[in-house]
Amino acid sequence: MIERFVTRKAAVAALALSCAAGWGPAVTSPAAAAPFKLEGEPKAAMVLFGPKNDGGWSQAFEESRVRTEQALGIKIPVVENIKESATAIRPAVELFIKRGYNIIIGTAFGYSDTFKELAEKYPKVAFVNGSGTTNGPNLESFYGRSYEPHYLCGMAAAAVSKEGKLGFVAANPFGVVNWTVNAYELGARQINPKATTTAIYTGAWNDPVKERAAAEALAGQGIDVIGQHVDTPTAQIVAQEKGIFGTGHHRDMKEFAPKATVCSLVWFWDRYLIPTIRKIQAGTWEPGPYGAFVSIKDGGPDIACCGPAVPKETVAKIMSERQAIIDGKKIYAGPLTDREGKERVPAGGVLSDGDLWKMDWFVPGVVTQK
Repeated sequence: MIERFVTRKAAVAALALSCAAGWGPAVTSPAAAAPFKLEGEPKAAMVLFGPKNDGGWSQAFEESRVRTEQALGIKIPVVENIKESATAIRPAVELFIKRGYNIIIGTAFGYSDTFKELAEKYPKVAFVNGSGTTNGPNLESFYGRSYEPHYLCGMAAAAVSKEGKLGFVAANPFGVVNWTVNAYELGARQINPKATTTAIYTGAWNDPVKERAAAEALAGQGIDVIGQHVDTPTAQIVAQEKGIFGTGHHRDMKEFAPKATVCSLVWFWDRYLIPTIRKIQAGTWEPGPYGAFVSIKDGGPDIACCGPAVPKETVAKIMSERQAIIDGKKIYAGPLTDREGKERVPAGGVLSDGDLWKMDWFVPGVVTQK
């Protein structure tokens, strides 16, 4: 993901505006009155925002595409480097449709409006779009509850930290990033109640220079584990250079820093795509009016855990918490206050999806820097 991040500010703004209506993406056309019916055998194709070997977002989709092919016994052709403009998206998608492909998989927020227009133009074609915001009778956007894996990785981070001083290289102070920082700290405190997480916001989603500066600044403060919600593996590489630990985002970052990385959020989009394509094939697919906001249980985000530095007893705790999340545990359950002492979730309550998307506060133990 490169130019994509210029538009992510707009993405978060759109999500915030629609929070009152649902989990995030807005309802852009009425939900289907009946399940979508596909004509003919399913033929799926993927339109990829970036190069399929980018090491992050696009590669996670590419790897999910391959697993989906294997699970369904079908071929899913892919076109790479389709940027977020109608002039790039439309011809790529329409060429697939002309060739008989009737399930189009998108991978970017910036595809949202064009996918909506195409879905209306081609009502007999099914469209799904990762991180999109538009939905309709034959269109569903989807994203994941990324705070769940970061909660678990926070546990791993606290377990390998000598003094409980954790750091986090974050992109922008938006809800989708803030909920990962907060969850990281909440997970860390399951292992070390005195743990702290110092987050530095780079102001960019993909900027290795800024990410290196942030990671080195954190290491210079005596922080010995660095988490991240940015796209490149730079923070993990810096951690390995400094002889400390880290946790990754998008993919298993052990590929880039095998000695440092103890846990990573990994996107397993095939866990969403496989059952969705099966529903489309069976004629039982009903796109959600607000899209799909998937958890570890439902598919999308999960963890790659854990590195050998994490004690076995902690690994057992992490996997137990993972199962608890699958069984229905909510990370943002009350009682929960912010770091100023204001109650955010009362006892017995759970933070709503709308409040998650517009999260602009931090839990006790989080220190934020720019």
